[in-house]
Amino acid sequence: MIDERYAHSALTENIIGCAMRVHSALGNGFPEVVYQRSLALEMTASGLRFQRELDRAVYYRDEVVGTRRVDFLVENAVLIELKATHELTELHHAQLINYLTAFRLTTGLLINFGEKSLRYKRFIKTHPAN
Repeated sequence: MIDERYAHSALTENIIGCAMRVHSALGNGFPEVVYQRSLALEMTASGLRFQRELDRAVYYRDEVVGTRRVDFLVENAVLIELKATHELTELHHAQLINYLTAFRLTTGLLINFGEKSLRYKRFIKTHPAN
C-alpha cells in the first residue's frame, strides 16, 4: 500500500509488484541469481532505472573503509537485497539496515523468493548515520 508519509513509497510499491510477478511466474526453489535476472527484466519492462550488482562505498566516520556489492539500486534511491532462502531472519534485517547506514541511503527492500509466498520487508531509515 502506498503511504506518502514514507520516502519512495510509490517506487517501493512498483518494485514489490515486479517481484510479485516474478514469484508468481517462477515460484520458489531457484537460486538467487535466477530471481535477480528475472527481477531485472521485470523492472526494465516497468520502466524503472536501476543498477545491478553495484559496488558501493562503505563509510565509517565520513571515511570510505571498503566496498560492498548491492543486488540493486533503483532510481538511485532504493536499495534492494534479494534472498532465496526458506525464511528471513534477524540477521538479514540487520544486514539491510547496516547497508542503508553504510551507503547513506534511507530506503531499502529485503525480498525473499525462497518461500512459498513472496516475502518482503520495507526498511525506512529515519536516524542519521553516525
